[in-house]
Amino acid sequence: MVRPQYVEIRCKAALNRVQAKGMPFRWSLNPYRGCAHHCRYCFASPTHYYLDLDGPADFFSIIFAKVNLPEVLAAELSRRTWRREQVAVGTATDPYQPAEGRYRLTRRCLELFARYRTPVSLVTKGTMVVRDIDLLQELARRAGATVCFSVPTVDPQIWRRTELGTPPPWQRLKAMERLVAAGIHAGVLMAPLLPGLSATPDQIARTVRAAADHGAGFIGSNVLHLDDGIRAYFLSFLEQEYPALLAGYQQLYGTKYAPKAYQEQVVRRVQEAKALAGYREALPHRVEPPAEPQQLALPLAAGSTWPPQPRAG
Repeated sequence: MVRPQYVEIRCKAALNRVQAKGMPFRWSLNPYRGCAHHCRYCFASPTHYYLDLDGPADFFSIIFAKVNLPEVLAAELSRRTWRREQVAVGTATDPYQPAEGRYRLTRRCLELFARYRTPVSLVTKGTMVVRDIDLLQELARRAGATVCFSVPTVDPQIWRRTELGTPPPWQRLKAMERLVAAGIHAGVLMAPLLPGLSATPDQIARTVRAAADHGAGFIGSNVLHLDDGIRAYFLSFLEQEYPALLAGYQQLYGTKYAPKAYQEQVVRRVQEAKALAGYREALPHRVEPPAEPQQLALPLAAGSTWPPQPRAG
């Protein structure tokens, strides 16, 4: 793997209005562009083409940090027109990738969401999230917070080949366990499940069991989809690492999505695995924000100027 290059940029807007239909949230926020986690299947990696870069190749090695994001977010959240709708953090790049240790943009944004009583859902493969347990507890009390740990597999070989720069799945599960123990609504998102690899009945059962054993508040799942921008890159990876699966993928993915019948089959596998594990999801504790967030604002830390609650199945 190539050592990432970090580029500091300034953004004009922090919150992104979600245009896609059927999404369970209207706003998203991504402190970084590009991601050092280097997941072979990353649907967001083609976005670097918009920056005149080489899509997946550069997405994993050139990371843009929006250094003025907290200041821009503060201005947006303080507007009288802001309705304190839920914001999804980490929809395109991981908010707790290694760059966060240096820039602390995610933490500074969490401070603001707590201050302005804006509920948050956060998706990550990073274990650095445990650093911010204090803020997540405050945010959960004031508005609502959910942390989704992306754990598609607990198989060491599949993990090492498909998620080159991520913490091991067992470390993510331990981090989730710490959040749950701290009273934070946290769970596992098994996504994307890869046909013939992490989506087999045995692999799903192992992942569900591991999530349940670590106290996951919820266990969700989704099957891989292949956008045009990532299709060639992912199939090239399969040809190198899992050549026996290549023809099957080419047949299964005649379009962006796997056939509905296959997706439903995977859903049944997940449900069966939950039943065998005796798993029941935990309901989150929700607090309705008051009418005037400014009157109950938290002071910011010195030097500081994130889908509805996930449901299993």
